[in-house]
Amino acid sequence: MIRVALVDDQAIVRGGLARILSPADGFEVVAECADGRQAVEELPGLRPDVVLMDIRMPALDGIAATRRLRAAENPLVVLVLTTFGEDEVLWGAIEAGAAGFVLKTSSAEDLIAAVRAVAGGGAWFDPAVAPRLLERYRTVVAPAARDAARLDLLTNREQDVLRLMARGATNAEIAAALHIAEATVKTRVGSIFTKLRVRDRPAAIVFAYDHGVVTPGRTP
Repeated sequence: MIRVALVDDQAIVRGGLARILSPADGFEVVAECADGRQAVEELPGLRPDVVLMDIRMPALDGIAATRRLRAAENPLVVLVLTTFGEDEVLWGAIEAGAAGFVLKTSSAEDLIAAVRAVAGGGAWFDPAVAPRLLERYRTVVAPAARDAARLDLLTNREQDVLRLMARGATNAEIAAALHIAEATVKTRVGSIFTKLRVRDRPAAIVFAYDHGVVTPGRTP
């Protein structure tokens, strides 16, 4: 079971999410919070596998709540639930440490896939969000952070790992695809972070998209 916490100020939205993320599909909703402040106060003690976080809420917004949950001694995995037209908010969520974004207009299948991806240590950028996110990346991040030459520092196997990671694969899935041990994957992921000078998985994925390692959209 993947233990999920729902953070949204609309009870009807939380109810709909709970119906989608059902025990039949391998999920257990362990908490529902009506705002970011309640999430920050209650969720660290419950230790859900994934926090599905709305952005616009009273008391404490989703970005601030994400930042606090990620800065905790035992950081929680946060998947942001967002809408169109929020480019500044999307970038703020990445800086706060969110593992990815899923749109409120997404299908139930995509929501389930997104939660499973981040629960397994992966990241998820909704295809409808990725192009806008990349454009923001190009205009804001320092040129050094966009230096394509850093890719030349990666070994062929590290590039394979980065490519799979950018498609949302977990460490276990990468290990299976490349026929290597999961511990080896973790070592190579750490090496990728160091060589690309990124701090975490979402930042590495943005780098991969921006430099053509992968392109926005779905692949089998």
